Amino acid sequence: MTGQTNTAPLAVMVMGVSGCGKSSVGALLAKRLGLGFAEGDALHPPANVEKMAKGTPLTDDDRWPWLTRIGQDIAAAQSAGAGIVVSCSALKQSYRDLLRREAGGQLHFVYLEGSHALLLSRMGARTGHFMPVALLDSQLATLEVPTGEPGVVTVSIDQSVEDIVEAAMRGLAPSL
Repeated sequence: MTGQTNTAPLAVMVMGVSGCGKSSVGALLAKRLGLGFAEGDALHPPANVEKMAKGTPLTDDDRWPWLTRIGQDIAAAQSAGAGIVVSCSALKQSYRDLLRREAGGQLHFVYLEGSHALLLSRMGARTGHFMPVALLDSQLATLEVPTGEPGVVTVSIDQSVEDIVEAAMRGLAPSL
């Protein structure tokens, strides 16, 4: 990408609580940037998916191996010379710090921010997802908003997916 100040290919994590649109935004952002896309939820071990499907929030011990795998997948893509966009909740700063370390420090974040009512509405409208609406409050309680962290672009989800992606691209522009 032109204007990139580092030699590593671009890596972007689209993050936020369940229902914020990480998958839709991440896939479209990857397409617009000409990068690969990885769905972080697809990398959860079966035990995590089963736990969440039953309405049980994940613990840090459940999340660490999953987050490490995501970070390693980002590093592997970059080592192969490929940029990547990944969707992942990345709710706590310690999780984001681990992801940054695993990715060799070359990781940007797009934080998708929305109101409780909007998130609840979106979660209630989707079908076929393992995450029940009942876990939204536990995710919001766990969330440490990434304000002030390096390489973070915050985008409101109270707009179309296309507009969210455009806002993310404007925020990422200095890295492109």
